[in-house]
Amino acid sequence: MNHQDLIQKLAVCAAACEHCMDSCLSEDNVQHMVACIKTDRDCAKICQLTASFVASGSRHAQHLIKECIEICNECAAECEKHDHDHCKQCAKACRECVEACKSYQTAQV
Repeated sequence: MNHQDLIQKLAVCAAACEHCMDSCLSEDNVQHMVACIKTDRDCAKICQLTASFVASGSRHAQHLIKECIEICNECAAECEKHDHDHCKQCAKACRECVEACKSYQTAQV
């Protein structure tokens, strides 16, 4: 996995999280979606930040990738608790992002 591929997966995940967060805010029972909304927000932020660090070749990118894996896993697990299409799409994007991050880490060693 090269850095361009990882940046693309991070961008897709961030966009999916933003879409899920926005869609959750439109659900009938928003209170039931609070944990999902907060996790989506954190995941979108870490993906955007990680993409920026990877793109610039920062020596700190590896630290952020580890955190990104953790938060993406949490976000996927939270979204998988819900039956909404936007949650399912977000969980899928998060799982794919985790795999991309892990592949990138392996390639960098």
